[in-house]
Amino acid sequence: MRIGSSTRLLAVLGDPIAHSLSPIMHNAALTALGVDGVYVALRVTAAAFADTFDALARVGVAGNVTIPHKEAAERSIARKTELCAQAGACNTFWMEQGVLVGDNTDVGAIAAELGELGFPEGRWVVLGTGGSARAVALAASQARVDLFVHSRDPAKAREFVRWARGLGVRARVAEPPLTADVVINATPLGLAPRDPLPIDPAVVHDARGALDLVYGAGETPWVRSLRHGGVVARDGRGVLVRQGALAWARFFPDQPAPVEVMRAAVDRALRS
Repeated sequence: MRIGSSTRLLAVLGDPIAHSLSPIMHNAALTALGVDGVYVALRVTAAAFADTFDALARVGVAGNVTIPHKEAAERSIARKTELCAQAGACNTFWMEQGVLVGDNTDVGAIAAELGELGFPEGRWVVLGTGGSARAVALAASQARVDLFVHSRDPAKAREFVRWARGLGVRARVAEPPLTADVVINATPLGLAPRDPLPIDPAVVHDARGALDLVYGAGETPWVRSLRHGGVVARDGRGVLVRQGALAWARFFPDQPAPVEVMRAAVDRALRS
């Protein structure tokens, strides 16, 4: 990769951000297709996010947003796709004719991953109430499933349910005993080695499947513990690739995303 004065800059913004494999995934795609671009990760604090996001947009940078900035990004977008507006969370941004546009490619990625897992229907329990959980709620709405919201903060769970119901999601606060067909971890728990499990697998009864939106080398401890109990479980690498391919279509609408190249780059990184 040679960087020059005409090289297009793309970035992912988050805090923490060192874990992100988006640069590895997208730079592999850029190299494979011979696109003059580079994709970088930027650690941006909540206090600095608005100014940083505005400055990047002013110079034409496109890219992605991850925890904890998806909701703040949505508030800063001039033109939003319907999914972005409904979710109140933006994970993909780019410029069109001088206007900053935002989308939420998490929704389609989560729905597709759950469908491939074999759980497009049934009762879903989502752990968390942030931007990723909002994408899960919209995926649940599209699938027309019942969504149960679990949070360590009951007030946040109730507020999330009110928001989701306003969009027509069949949502309610998860109360014990928890029963579900599939459980989705939309919290950041699992990013740090000493993090507790998002939820004890034994707490959720009758779960047949699980999706952890966190990813890591050798899979996350939560996924491993679920599999030990006979639950079909995946970490977030598949969602990462799917949302990345959808984002690529926004960045480079005339060049199909090299999905297998992106997937292979992520898999290699998680094996190392």
